Amino acid sequence: MAVFAEEIVHWLEAAERQVEERFRDIDRIVDQNQWKVIEAFQRHQVSDYHFAGSTGYAYNDRGREVLDLVYADVFGAQAALVRPHFASGTHTIATALFGVLRPGDELLYITGRPYDTLHKVIGEPGDGSGSLQDFGIAYGETALLPSGGVDWDAVQAKMTERTKVIGIQRSRGYDWRDSFTVAQIGDMVERVKAIKSDVIVFVDNCYGEFTEKQEPTQVGVDLLAGSLIKNPGGGLAETGGYICGRSELVQLAAYRLTAPGIGGEVGAMLGATRGIYQGLFLAPTIVGQAVKGSILAAALFEQAGFESRPGWKDPRTDLIQAISFSQPEQLIAFVQGIQRAAAVDGHVVPEPWDMPGYEHPVIMAAGTFIQGGSLELSADAPIRAPYIAYMQGGLTYSHVKFGLLTALQTMKDRNLL
Repeated sequence: MAVFAEEIVHWLEAAERQVEERFRDIDRIVDQNQWKVIEAFQRHQVSDYHFAGSTGYAYNDRGREVLDLVYADVFGAQAALVRPHFASGTHTIATALFGVLRPGDELLYITGRPYDTLHKVIGEPGDGSGSLQDFGIAYGETALLPSGGVDWDAVQAKMTERTKVIGIQRSRGYDWRDSFTVAQIGDMVERVKAIKSDVIVFVDNCYGEFTEKQEPTQVGVDLLAGSLIKNPGGGLAETGGYICGRSELVQLAAYRLTAPGIGGEVGAMLGATRGIYQGLFLAPTIVGQAVKGSILAAALFEQAGFESRPGWKDPRTDLIQAISFSQPEQLIAFVQGIQRAAAVDGHVVPEPWDMPGYEHPVIMAAGTFIQGGSLELSADAPIRAPYIAYMQGGLTYSHVKFGLLTALQTMKDRNLL
């Protein structure tokens, strides 16, 4: 049995007393989202025969077809495309963007520079990589205000007739800012459509699903994408992603995933269907466990003298908990402590490395049953100033607690507290 320093246990006890009421708030969100998912299953009469796998072209795979309908229902969208064929969240986002953008169009991100792995998707004109800009699709972005809000003057100045898609990243990514709430995203939709009524609003929804009572497609977003090895997979989906939104836009994304004229009509599920359905069923409750863990992390590390964002009292709109450290050694010790608490690969010591798709060395704690599954307890950080760790996930609250205590003990053992 792990033994933690008396000081660390004292911080934990104080933090858990602080967060009791916040946990009751999370339970209410979990209930509403859990019931919403169950009602969607019932509405579309999900039965065990829907879980059968398919092979070859997989024409008339009724389980796959109903899965799309259930997702569309849960997310308040006209249509959805849910497939294990998406390799990652970045792949899913790229499929959505390439699906709706054409040479001569412009993509404008209004929430600052998007997450690092999208930089290569956006690319440079003539880079030869097949990026958006290599295909003649223009790209622009507006920096956020110092307050973390959208710079509407800059957005108004940058939007032109060429602006086909407005991009919004819901989560903070590797930035020290608040993630955007669904209500804030709804306001963004209203404001950009007041400038250009036919613009398509796209949201990267990764890490945000089921953390609030609504999803962005329920407040006017046209197209939404996310990863099944994050929130909506419930820790069971082994791979995949989802795209949902307006029917014609989802269709275009499906044409990009497979081929024009084929779209979502084919695609063998190869035994993945049951895990995706059951993962969606579990997702609201598992997300609630992870959010509680993030709230505890904020309170606990504030007790230990570190700055966290969001604070433990603040509203939650994604899984990510950012914790700021004064030196890289503290950051590395934190991430290595999270890894030490893992049931899988707990013996492995992560080190910073030049990970593909990232612009700085990155350290990642990823002791997960699903490789890269960030609904499971994980943490990562670019090794650059300011030294901020980004923790997310936790299939059980108890595991998150164990991870946080182990991280603090690792730091203490190295004289970093």
